[in-house]
Amino acid sequence: MGKLVWLASYPKSGSTWLRAFLHNFILQPDEPYRLDALSDLTVGESGADHYKRYDPRPASQYAVADVQRMRPRVHRDLTAVSPTLVFAKTHNASLVVEGVPLVTPEVTAGAIYMVRDPRDIAVSFSHHIGRSIDETIAIMADPEAATGGDDRRVYERLSSWSLHVHYWTRRPDPRLLVLRYEDMLADPARAFGDVIRLLGMDPPADRLERAIRFSRFEALRDQEATRGFAERPSVATAPFFRTGGAGGWRDVLTPTQAARIERDHGTQMQLFGYIGGR
Repeated sequence: MGKLVWLASYPKSGSTWLRAFLHNFILQPDEPYRLDALSDLTVGESGADHYKRYDPRPASQYAVADVQRMRPRVHRDLTAVSPTLVFAKTHNASLVVEGVPLVTPEVTAGAIYMVRDPRDIAVSFSHHIGRSIDETIAIMADPEAATGGDDRRVYERLSSWSLHVHYWTRRPDPRLLVLRYEDMLADPARAFGDVIRLLGMDPPADRLERAIRFSRFEALRDQEATRGFAERPSVATAPFFRTGGAGGWRDVLTPTQAARIERDHGTQMQLFGYIGGR
């Protein structure tokens, strides 16, 4: 059995919130855990520094084939970060690229996959990448969509939102926990309790409540406002922690934009209760 627990999601689906919760629950700080220290327990598998051990060139010079050749070795390296389980953040779809899996099975212990209404993602992601909502909707429908490829992060293959969700959730697996962002908001004790139970622990109610409180959106937003957040892209047009709610797309998207997202992603949206009931 592997050691990596993947914290997997399409961008802007709640993975930073989950990382903050894990730090606050496992490390039990006296105040909300610092945003600039979220690498203490979680690692981003696409960070360029992990790959320079095998190719010292600037990461922006790596071809996709170069990254994929190194990726399994980097994933093996990540298992040494901790003597126990290692939490690895990824926005990769669970695909094979250049003949190499984007998620290395041999080192995988399990995964927590976060899914969010793509209409809300379109609004948040557009601010995150500094693109118009229409451009963002097109990116979310592109099966070839990718990010990274610069000197900070290597290539990550997102694929489309629908395919990302499909590839991660299509096969039931006791080692896979699928969380809806909206359920995390509506009943955080149940959702985050399920996270801890996946890790083999029975979370004490007081410890769980404290970690949830320390990880609430307002606490994260206040930290970003006070100290900044290095993971916010330079092209972003809004804070990383913008609103944190559900359903805000209704006040932003035009009927045409909402209809396009529903047309592009209707099957998965229906499966996860975003349209047509659940």
